[in-house]
Amino acid sequence: MSSFSTRRTLLTTGSAALALGATGLTVPARAQGLAPTPTMRGGANNYRPGAPIVERIGGGGFWMSGTVRRAGDGAPIEGARIQIWAHTTEGHERDLASHGATLTDASGVFRLEMPQIVPAFGQAHGHLAYDSDAFETVFLRPVMSSSADTSLEAHFVLVPA
Repeated sequence: MSSFSTRRTLLTTGSAALALGATGLTVPARAQGLAPTPTMRGGANNYRPGAPIVERIGGGGFWMSGTVRRAGDGAPIEGARIQIWAHTTEGHERDLASHGATLTDASGVFRLEMPQIVPAFGQAHGHLAYDSDAFETVFLRPVMSSSADTSLEAHFVLVPA
């Protein structure tokens, strides 16, 4: 085998390992270092503490979903309270009727239906918060790739309070 061929194999193998690591498809030991999700700038805008747990916000048609896991080991967090609000076809993000909360299932997954999110200040975006006592509060403000999207995902990795 030539040195060129050996070098090419090393580069290809190393690149594949880096790409695999970037996707999160690595050995379970890697989850031990799962970093916490930082609060996003603007995430707390129009936040209303204590928004009620609801089956749906407004008339629905748009899905907000995601996961909640514990920093470090990545274990799913069951029963985590996630508050969701946005500027929608039915109201502004400051309106009480545009806020609601849901709980995660045993797999740490949450999902809540709400009216279609529409652009506010030039961007279609949602707001989410983990705001219970067991873990540190985190506010997220994910931006949609298109205002025509009918769903948006957000993922939390939390640190105990």
